[in-house]
Amino acid sequence: MARIRWKKHNESGIYTLANSSIQYYIYILFIFDHSNLLLKARNKFSILFSTCLSMIKKSYQKELTISATQQRNGSTNTKKDILKIQSWLSLYEMSHAGAGTLTGIDGDFGPATEMAVKNYQRAIGATQNGIVNQALFAKLSAPLKNAFEGAIAGNGLRQLIVATAKNHLQDHPFELRINQRNNCGPWVRSYLDGFEGEAWFWCMGFVQGIVDQAASLLGKDFRSLMPLTYSCDTVGTTGLQKGILLRYTKVRNNPAIVKPGDIFLVQKTPNDWKHTGIITAIGAETFETIEGNTNEGGSHNGNGVYKRIRNFMGSKLDVFSVEPLV
Repeated sequence: MARIRWKKHNESGIYTLANSSIQYYIYILFIFDHSNLLLKARNKFSILFSTCLSMIKKSYQKELTISATQQRNGSTNTKKDILKIQSWLSLYEMSHAGAGTLTGIDGDFGPATEMAVKNYQRAIGATQNGIVNQALFAKLSAPLKNAFEGAIAGNGLRQLIVATAKNHLQDHPFELRINQRNNCGPWVRSYLDGFEGEAWFWCMGFVQGIVDQAASLLGKDFRSLMPLTYSCDTVGTTGLQKGILLRYTKVRNNPAIVKPGDIFLVQKTPNDWKHTGIITAIGAETFETIEGNTNEGGSHNGNGVYKRIRNFMGSKLDVFSVEPLV
């Protein structure tokens, strides 16, 4: 077990839990009585962490750094780092239309990439020199870091799953088309443990990334609920074997058996599922969801993470219950 060191952050009761170079912040109510520190704990309390203590899916960390400063005609340039930079420049344009940062993703730091970097620097108020060092790259990749390490609040696993999904959603996770292939880019690789490409549908990778992050905040391993997989069929079959897959006919008859944080699976046949996502709210006839690898039409091979409304009375939506992990 790693050694844990506590350091007082300020007088407001915020303490820093430092482990190596990674810092974890736990916000707890402290009451000071002269020189004595009294910690009041309750059976139920809101958990606020800035990062996961023991996530299984950690590939996102590789997307947050470059090996050296990158610039036009730079002596330390590498194709891998330039691809990362170009990817984040393109993603920035997708969430900040008109910024002028959309450029080719080819690993060549040419005049177009240099201009895209300068436009990004102008957008954030930085010196426009066209050079990307680690500090600037950290700003480019900040949405991914916030999604996986930002503060998450919730009482219990279900609330944490929903809050985590909402946190990812606000950071605009989108895939990119690279080398004529869909399902690529830093968000996809983060959800799929480094994999990407045309054949790599990532809706289940997104779901498991969310459940993993939320479960780890409670010191739980999501693999006790389902195996690490990118397959909807594997999770659906696991649900059948464990008796925790609620068939769509049962859900239609009694929607109350579904709870926020559960996972929907779009049924193709009774033993074949083609898409998945997180259920965030349940209505009389509809689910509110957050799902990856979809689009405005609800595709199972779309381009990003979206919040959707799905009609479970008109669609075959089986539900995988996370209750055993709760």
